[in-house]
Amino acid sequence: MNSPAKPNISPRWRMALRSVLMFLSIIGPGIITANADNDVGGITTYSLAGAQFGYTLLWLLIPVTAALIVTQEMCARMGAITGKGLADLIRENFGVKVTFWVLLLFVLGDLGNTAAEFAGIASASPILQTYVPLLSKYVLVPVAALFVFLTVTRGNYKIVERVFFAFCIVYLAYVVSGILVHPDWHQVASQTFFPHFTPNSAYLLMAIGVIGTTISPWMQFYIQSAVVDKGVTKNDYHYSRIDVVVGSVITDVIAFFIIVSSAATIYVHNLHAAHPLQINDAGDVAAALAPLAGKFASLLFAIGLLNAAIFTASILPLSTAYYVCEAFGFERGVDNSFTEAPIFYGLYLALIVIGGGVVLIPHSPLLAIIFYSQVLNGVLLPIVLVLMLLLINNKRIMGTWTNGIVFNSIAWATVIIVGVLTIVSTIQQFFPGVGT
Repeated sequence: MNSPAKPNISPRWRMALRSVLMFLSIIGPGIITANADNDVGGITTYSLAGAQFGYTLLWLLIPVTAALIVTQEMCARMGAITGKGLADLIRENFGVKVTFWVLLLFVLGDLGNTAAEFAGIASASPILQTYVPLLSKYVLVPVAALFVFLTVTRGNYKIVERVFFAFCIVYLAYVVSGILVHPDWHQVASQTFFPHFTPNSAYLLMAIGVIGTTISPWMQFYIQSAVVDKGVTKNDYHYSRIDVVVGSVITDVIAFFIIVSSAATIYVHNLHAAHPLQINDAGDVAAALAPLAGKFASLLFAIGLLNAAIFTASILPLSTAYYVCEAFGFERGVDNSFTEAPIFYGLYLALIVIGGGVVLIPHSPLLAIIFYSQVLNGVLLPIVLVLMLLLINNKRIMGTWTNGIVFNSIAWATVIIVGVLTIVSTIQQFFPGVGT
């Protein structure tokens, strides 16, 4: 009896199929890290940008996306070439003392950011309570904290990555919400591709906020550790580079629709209302959408906020645990058990418990925690970028994989711009009268 003939696949198609399969096995760190940056602080900033300035800040997302690609790609490349995390490289090349003080400030900043994520969960609860009365913040926050901890500690890297991918998909709620509000697409396109500047301090401060919320210090540590954990090497790094680019583009497309949602409803409403809406955070935006665009758009926005808060509350403490353990030689990684990596999981648990617990304390100064953690992040970001550039241009570490002239120019320009904007932003925050 003749055996069935095997399908005749040409070498070109066989190579293409292999490339697709390799890409699917490599993707993850870039898409997950970039999407996690659309956290509570990011969603709040983008919401306020749309609510206060309409579509006029949409153009800024184009250069911001380029800057995000540059910074994330450098860390992913260092992880693939050296097989080491960013904190590990900093300790080896700049010494334990520098590493200790830099990471101490990072941990304090990450603790404040973790509290901010749980504050986002609390701010989404009023909308969700209209559908499920039991979902108060005193239920949502502890349940979210338990879910976050068990997801990471009870699974291996592949399981955790799949859960994180599921979180990324939920961000599409913002795209649907942005379409449901029926924006003026002609104005949207015009303001996106033809920049319109408003020469006042409020516009400048919001522009700084949009830039600052897109590139966070913890992201650089997490993506490099994730690339190392995934086992990406220089032989298949070009797939990881695609992962970084795709992730950066997707995250700013989500940011685009968040701005559009607020601009097409709250901004337009405020222009004509006798008593303008008071918008202080992303939870207020979700509530405001109900009478302006319908309950479904409001619910989608709240679900997106809850998703972002839980997602980043999972990733951010994980990033902190990674870089602290990397720097000081403790066992790390979600493929290890709690007994194999007690410092790693203990630090992760501590950040979640403290961050979630602060939100549940009556009259806790959440706004102060969020503000000062963001100020600290802004101060630390240029330092991290400089350390990254010094490392990636070190031929002893990177060999032939150092930055080229064009890439270095873009990266150093990003450092200078972020540094100057950080100084301006800090001065404006502490001395509101300056520049007005």
